[in-house]
Amino acid sequence: MPKIISFDEKARRSLEAGMNKLADAVRVTLGPKGRNVVLEKKWGAPTITNDGVSIAKEIDLEDPYEKVGAELVKEVAKKTDDVAGDGTTTATVLAWSMVREGLRNVAAGANPMSLKRGIEAGVEAAVGSIKELAADVSSDKAQIANVAAISAADAEIGQMISEAIDKVGKDGVITVEESQTFGMEMDLVEGMRFDKGYISPYFVTDPERMEAVLENPYMLLVGSKITAVRDIVPVLEKVMQSGRPLVIIAEDIEGEALATLVVNKIRGTFKSAAVKAPGFGERRKAMLQDMAILTGAQVITDEMGRKLETTT
Repeated sequence: MPKIISFDEKARRSLEAGMNKLADAVRVTLGPKGRNVVLEKKWGAPTITNDGVSIAKEIDLEDPYEKVGAELVKEVAKKTDDVAGDGTTTATVLAWSMVREGLRNVAAGANPMSLKRGIEAGVEAAVGSIKELAADVSSDKAQIANVAAISAADAEIGQMISEAIDKVGKDGVITVEESQTFGMEMDLVEGMRFDKGYISPYFVTDPERMEAVLENPYMLLVGSKITAVRDIVPVLEKVMQSGRPLVIIAEDIEGEALATLVVNKIRGTFKSAAVKAPGFGERRKAMLQDMAILTGAQVITDEMGRKLETTT
């Protein structure tokens, strides 16, 4: 695809025009009295929203230069949404204002690099000041409800979020799901939940509900793949002697190792369940470590100097 090349003031003004169009659409939603924006959809009814990042994502300008300018500000909104989950409209307006004033100063003869260093120094000072003024609301249920109500634009939702945080603590996990019925309800789940299940249906203990329920099991957490049965023989021998069930959570369990667990479960030698560890890469390691802390176990990994075949 051929490239269009532009320089100096002409290029800057085209970029600014694109930023202005995006900012004009987004900034009307700013603040408690912000207005809504109607977004046309290719399919279905139009969407009415005052969410800055949702509006920004829908804007696609025809002029190539203006499109680049809009994409720059759009990236600010996306990044803010990823990091903070809120404040996208404020971030868009701030970015637009800084670029607009920066272009005005460059046109007047200011050095762009000096402006960049000045903006960085200003941002650092502003962030430092905001941190000093920040108030910790982690233990104040009423303040949490107020913040949540403002973000959700609904006092009832804010109150429910406050109650959820109060029950699970600031380090707990809160999941919001769409219901098939009217109204809102809160379900408190003790322990830990992750989006993985048993590898084989042969591990099921309740055929009606297709669940594998094991009471007071041993936990074997492994940060690698298990394929050879010899690697888990020492563990299986100890488990069989104790009479307690075994839950293995690893990167994957397959081959003769999985077959051995299934055969022993079918024969009634001992109960077990094999589960793939959730996540990928560093996130998987972190989640396995969370499970270890919760259950009092240790994660078996080569990095930690622990070998599966020597585990007892």
